[in-house]
Amino acid sequence: MPRTPRISRALAAAAALAVTLAGCGGTPGADSGDGGTGGGTGAEAPADRVEPVTAEAAPELPVTVPSADGRDVTVTAADRIVPLSGSISELVFSLGLGDRVVARDVTATFAQASDLPVVTQAHDVSAESVLSLEPDVVLAEETTGPAEAVDQIRAAGVPLVVLDPAQDLDDVGSRIDAVAAALGVTDEGAKLRARTAERIESARRDIPSGGGKPRVAFLYVRGSASVYLLGGARSGGVSLIEAAGGVDAGKESGLGKDFTPITSEALAKAAPDVLLVMTKGLESVGGVDGLVQLPGVAQTPAAMDRRIASVDDGVLLNYGPRTDAVLRSLVAQIHGPGEGR
Repeated sequence: MPRTPRISRALAAAAALAVTLAGCGGTPGADSGDGGTGGGTGAEAPADRVEPVTAEAAPELPVTVPSADGRDVTVTAADRIVPLSGSISELVFSLGLGDRVVARDVTATFAQASDLPVVTQAHDVSAESVLSLEPDVVLAEETTGPAEAVDQIRAAGVPLVVLDPAQDLDDVGSRIDAVAAALGVTDEGAKLRARTAERIESARRDIPSGGGKPRVAFLYVRGSASVYLLGGARSGGVSLIEAAGGVDAGKESGLGKDFTPITSEALAKAAPDVLLVMTKGLESVGGVDGLVQLPGVAQTPAAMDRRIASVDDGVLLNYGPRTDAVLRSLVAQIHGPGEGR
């Protein structure tokens, strides 16, 4: 299941604190074939495909670029590219280099990448699997590990560029620029950055005028693992919620960290009008019916009005070329009527 660095850290911290909630069984569903909603308002789901900015980009190499781990990395070829996260894969394909990608992370579930071999799961990379594909360049996240695997790839002479994390909407453009620079396609990067910015701004224009700002609580739920977390100021979802014309209920209630175990007290203080969840998380608790019955959740205004917004795990926090579709979906869901109305 896709996890952001914040969620991975939160799960580790919550292992001893996770709240075991009664009546919330269920198992995660299969990978969804779309990118969007799970039944909150019926808003149109973002298509599970990326849209290249050009049919086939031609890298201008060699280039030397800074890596987020403090190194300068020289890339001399990009015929065989291995992106080690779903969000990086999305960027590479969007730049018109998808035909050069030879592997994927488990979170790269969009249609064009779905048949590629998986070499990373939950930020853990198999160095042997990567090296067997004879890559020209590997693109990684700061959270990619273990360190021994990363060192093994570099020791084999493969250029490995580590990217700074995407934490909010302001990071979308810089992530595009960083990947484009590392692969020698800066012109395509400029086009993709401009297109993405224009589409995000267009999505924001869909916010209904004259209405109030709904309080939105970002929940990370996994019923099969008894993990139930409420997002705070550092969850990664705040800028999306605010850009969609909402208020992050966790942040506004004083939760300064990323995620905290759900309690009745925390949710009562947050008082959300809308609950935002990932699609597979919603499936894992039995859908909307299961979510609104969870202890603590059941007493919120959002649950009583059945106002649920859900977005596919693989795109919600990617902060990349499809963020405009996520934002458009969120606008429609959090400002629309609840499922039960």
